[in-house]
Amino acid sequence: MPPADTGHRSGGAPELGDVGEAIEVLSARLEEARRYLGADHLAVRRAELEDLASSPDLWDDPERGREVTTELGRVTEDLEALAWLSERISDAETLVELGREEGDASLDGEVAELVAQVARHLDDLELRALFSGEHDERDAVGEIHAGAGGTDAQDWAEMLLRMYTRWAERRGFAIEIDEATPGQEAGLLSATFVVKGRYAFGLLAAERGVHRLVRISPFDAQHRRQTSFASLDVVPFLEDVSGEVEIDEKDLRIDTYRSSGAGGQHVNKTDSAVRLTHLPTGIVVSSQNQRSQYQNKAKAMQILGAKLAERQRAERQAEIDSLGGDRADNAWGNQIRSYVLAPYQLVKDLRTNEETGNVDSVLDGDIEFLIEAELRRQADLRWRDR
Repeated sequence: MPPADTGHRSGGAPELGDVGEAIEVLSARLEEARRYLGADHLAVRRAELEDLASSPDLWDDPERGREVTTELGRVTEDLEALAWLSERISDAETLVELGREEGDASLDGEVAELVAQVARHLDDLELRALFSGEHDERDAVGEIHAGAGGTDAQDWAEMLLRMYTRWAERRGFAIEIDEATPGQEAGLLSATFVVKGRYAFGLLAAERGVHRLVRISPFDAQHRRQTSFASLDVVPFLEDVSGEVEIDEKDLRIDTYRSSGAGGQHVNKTDSAVRLTHLPTGIVVSSQNQRSQYQNKAKAMQILGAKLAERQRAERQAEIDSLGGDRADNAWGNQIRSYVLAPYQLVKDLRTNEETGNVDSVLDGDIEFLIEAELRRQADLRWRDR
């Protein structure tokens, strides 16, 4: 089974002046991938997990059953990805040898495509080596808030939500919008969403911070240039946080209201939306896109649990900034990235200096290269601190 191809890179294949040399480079990269993924350990672990999964009493403890089957799925996915890449490299070597023996140049194109395909998949495997956090493999809860800039900032918040929705779709992740509070005139004041997919948190956490938009305002009758801000916060989504936090319902204020999102048939006509306020911490979460008040409350409790778990981890260990993140004012001077639509077109990440003039593509979710650049920067910082 081939590994998922996110299709996010325009390049990745080595130069093919000497296709034999290109294949040798890929073989070396594959061996390195085997090393940092711990292929030998994974093979042993898969056998152990298969034994556990076949146990008739596994699901007596549903949480344990989920943990075992999830880990087995991930271990199997890694081993199958390595096996598939090894087979593709072997195929390329065979085609090169066949072409040389028969003097058949018509195979060159097929070899070049195989090499490019393998290179793209190795790019994705190598990205995993940049993760170091305990929860990087988990799903993610994202929150977008409009900042300084009035109506333009609220419109910008909605544009960011679309950007991350398109990014998730490009990666094959599932995304679920749990709450969206409309702006006064347009856009969104805030939105909460869950991204489900392997490494969703590790990837999306690289986007945490304030995002700045510069454009000709569509809400200004004089068509002046406007700067506006919106922020993204991210925490790992934990299906069950009972082992990390205990939420006493006496500490909650529970408000219900009518769903008011953009959701067409998904908008409930009754007061089924739920807002939870955790009184000791002041944390507020909402859910409005489930089918009933009970389901909205359950989802809001999950999100609240994730936030409280993050808070506790941050309190226990100050260096866990990789989970909690630095909080900055949602305004001038704190942005991680600028998106300029006028007077010129440029997206520039201020942490990595990665940039592109293809703003439309970025706003349509093509942000993988920006995420990877930040992950590499963070990995470099960790290496220097050793």
